[in-house]
Formats: sequence, C-alpha cells, structure tokens
Amino acid sequence: MLFQSVLTTALFAAISTAFPIETPDVDIVENDVNTTISELDVRATFQDVYKLYSGDGSHFKAGWPNMDFWGTWDQMWNANVPLMRKSCGWNGWGKDNSETEIGYIKSSIVTVSGEVSMDKRFILAIMMQESKGCVRVPTTPSGSGHSNPGLMQSHAGKGTCAGVANCSKAQVLQMIRDGSAGTSAGDGLKQCFAKTKAVIGSGGAQAMYAAARMYNSGTVDYKQLNNGFISNKCYASDIANRLTGWTSAASKCS
Repeated sequence: MLFQSVLTTALFAAISTAFPIETPDVDIVENDVNTTISELDVRATFQDVYKLYSGDGSHFKAGWPNMDFWGTWDQMWNANVPLMRKSCGWNGWGKDNSETEIGYIKSSIVTVSGEVSMDKRFILAIMMQESKGCVRVPTTPSGSGHSNPGLMQSHAGKGTCAGVANCSKAQVLQMIRDGSAGTSAGDGLKQCFAKTKAVIGSGGAQAMYAAARMYNSGTVDYKQLNNGFISNKCYASDIANRLTGWTSAASKCS
C-alpha cells in the first residue's frame, strides 16, 4: 500500500508539471463582479422620472440622492443631447443648436470643469436647468437689477449668443466659464459651492444641492432647500433629479 501511494503521488506530480492546473485570480473575478454590480446599480437608478425632494439635501436624513446615485457623465450627456437639439425651437429662441454647437458645449464643460475643480455632471445639470442647453437663450433680468446672459444665465457675464445665428466655440466657452467660475460682478458655481461646503462641512452632494440653491436665489435656507425665497423653489430638487436621469417626465414640484 505504501509503494502504491508513493507511485500515485509521483505520477500526479508528473502530470501536474506537464499540464499545470490554472486557478482563477480571485481578486480579478471579484473586481469584475463588483464593477458589473456597480454599473447595474447606476443604470437602475438613472431614469427619466421626477421625485420631489425636500429638506436639507442630505441623503440619510432627507433622502436626497448622494453621488453614488448620479448617472455617469456619458449617461447624462447622452440623455440631454436630444433636448439640446430641439430646445431653441421649442422655446422660441431661434434656430436649433447645430451638432457643432452641441460639440462646443461638451468640450467647454469638460474644460471648465477642470479649471474650477467641479464635477462636470453638476455643471451640465445647472446648464440644462438654466437654458435647456440652447446656445441662443435670451438674456434675462434678475431681481437685483443685473442681467443673466448665456447658457448658464450667469451673473452679468460676458458670454452670450442671443440672436446670433452661429455661436462660436469661444462664446460657448465664455458662457460656461461665466456661470461656473463666476464673473467680476457676481458668484458662479465655484464660489457658491465653496460657501455651502464650508457651512455643511463636506464637499459631497448635499453641499452641491445647497450650492444650486444659492446659485438660483443668492441665499440658502440650509434646513429647507425648497425655500426659494423669491426664486424657483423647485430648483435644488430639479437639479437632484437631472443628476439621476430626469429630462422630460412631468415634474412633481409646483
């Protein structure tokens, strides 16, 4: 029996050497599974639906979506391009965006996002809220007496293509920069976010929702972001929904 056991062991060793057994890399398998699950979670939560949020913008206390629930950049961009192609005509603001102009919007958001160290998804959501992505959006007056021009309806910014048949790359970049980086006359998203982050104590989604509130109304009720003062009370809730896939479904905020 001992001789047979030794012979069997030797034979198995010889076979193993000639034909090595491949074992799966556990880390790679687990990482692949985790990536797939994460991607499925994003797709499951990124939908063209509207959920009314209220309260302080927090995830665990008030139920607002944290950044894990936001769509990816590609998801958000692809969901909003169809609106950009039609929003000028729908709103009576002139001819619809050309594909070239839409390309300028995309490259400008990516560029300015790096300049101001801000998530490009957030900049896109604000832009869609302010102008529906129409490069020819009219300049509007503010309650404080200054003008709000351009794609992001900035605080007395220089960038605008209102009434212009063909919007240049430079003007599109200026519009996105005015709204994101601020102007000599007033704050942009960068300054609003710095202020709300300091109050809330973190730079996550809650501070961004509060920054959206501040960008729209100039001030923030940190306990109730739906307090628009004299501005759009739905603004912060709208931004949260845009970040999770809302584009054209009926709003539940009025």
